[in-house]
Amino acid sequence: MSDLIACVLPALDAACTLGEIARGVRAQVPGVLLIAVDDGSTDGTSDVARASCDEVLSFDRNRGKGAALRAGIAHALDAGAARVLTIDADGQHEPRFAPALLAALDGADLAIGARARDARMPARRRLTNGLSSRAVSAITGLTVADAQSGFRAARRELLERCGDAPGDRYEYETELLIRAARAGFRITAVPVSTIYGAPSHFHGVRDTVRVIRTIWRNRAGAH
Repeated sequence: MSDLIACVLPALDAACTLGEIARGVRAQVPGVLLIAVDDGSTDGTSDVARASCDEVLSFDRNRGKGAALRAGIAHALDAGAARVLTIDADGQHEPRFAPALLAALDGADLAIGARARDARMPARRRLTNGLSSRAVSAITGLTVADAQSGFRAARRELLERCGDAPGDRYEYETELLIRAARAGFRITAVPVSTIYGAPSHFHGVRDTVRVIRTIWRNRAGAH
């Protein structure tokens, strides 16, 4: 069985940060297959991706983070990856935590990089993150520390079963998490630090509504 580790980097207008993130992951995870997904960027993201990553998928228009992750994960599985890391390309996640996430898969199927909900996290994000994490915990019967974190590591078996979850925007990550929990996969959390200040593509009201709809649809076990 392959021991290949792939890293999927969904990127939207991330020309200023993608290269550094890609180099950081490569330094922390030797032999990793870096797969960038350019989600319809209008800056030089595509050029940076080709220069710093092993493979690049490009959308001709913006389809959303969920669509980018789904395409990147499918590509990683087609390449034979046994474990897949996902990390945002906007500079908020620190690659130095990648080894800890991957190591957590020795006893779990999905490891989530849990951000601290403290004063460093913007107040609005702190509220939505806390509410969504509590709601997902209630739905799944698990203690979910951070339901919205995009910094994750997962085993192939989980992604083969749940990686095609619906949702083209930020709700995809919530949907995948709920489906994985209901399928009986082992889920754990790894504390990570986050760098706030980089522009976020999360639209407060619009994307929060999408996440709420996903949670509401799943509250009684509907798929």
